Amino acid sequence: MNIRHLSFRLLQVYVQVARLGNISAAARALHLTQPTVSLQLKKLREAVDEPLFTLREGRMEMTHVGEELYRAACDVLVRFDDFNGFLEQARGGSSGHIHLGIVTTAKYVLPRILGAFYRQFPKVSVTLNIGNRAHILERFSKQEDDLYVFSHPPSGTEAQATRILKNPLQIIAPLDHWATTREQLDFSDLRNERFLIREPGSATRMMFESWLSSQGIELADTMQIESNEAIRLGTASGLGLSVISAHTLQEGQEKLAILPVQHFPLESHWYLVSRKDRRLPYAAMQLVKFMAEHLQECVEPQWVAPDIAHLADNFV
Repeated sequence: MNIRHLSFRLLQVYVQVARLGNISAAARALHLTQPTVSLQLKKLREAVDEPLFTLREGRMEMTHVGEELYRAACDVLVRFDDFNGFLEQARGGSSGHIHLGIVTTAKYVLPRILGAFYRQFPKVSVTLNIGNRAHILERFSKQEDDLYVFSHPPSGTEAQATRILKNPLQIIAPLDHWATTREQLDFSDLRNERFLIREPGSATRMMFESWLSSQGIELADTMQIESNEAIRLGTASGLGLSVISAHTLQEGQEKLAILPVQHFPLESHWYLVSRKDRRLPYAAMQLVKFMAEHLQECVEPQWVAPDIAHLADNFV
């Protein structure tokens, strides 16, 4: 059999004739003329090159070959009916897969959002790639993910970014530090303290260093640690002070103090980012819409950025 001569329409006609046992009845059911149905059966007979029906007492009955073709045709048509249903779900964003790249600090918040999203769209799966800003920037440049979360979004015309959450940066100290007894501090009071800082490329470090530069301040002593958890623990242990995301601090179990330093917390945000030169999958677009409508239900409302109201419009 030359399967190149087959078509869905041929199979649909054949299945209907096989079920009704009559060309006229099949034609009415398919809203076709009787000659059209007869011609389709002739084409199918020629493609298979075997008899498909015998006429018995005025009814068309399938031959042995015809029965096997009927089973194959039903399998094909049912599979594509299933595919059509899947396609409708996918286009509606209720199924599919999302690749999401997020910076390390966002891992304390994104699971809450994704958990709520999954409860509403259980057929959408997510691959979550977590790393520092340099790592996620590399993924962005290679177009490895559909959506990204940055606290310092990439520059360039290919980036589409919208603020979604506030991410204030606090100065923290161990509870027994001398500065915890002060009601108000100027950063100059702390300039000789050791500061635990993230690795180069970290958005938190970039924000802190940018602020220091704007104030004409240089730190006297720093220690680099490539982990928010280790920074929290090191600060609690008296290893030094640190500037850290309020969300990171909120999730930790260490006993720490937030110092009342003038100009702090530093204002920062997390941005939802996509590439303008890459079409968002339907499921990813559904996540964008979900965040625009339900973000305040997933996190404390005071963390939500005002831009969230225009999020879905910005990613169309």
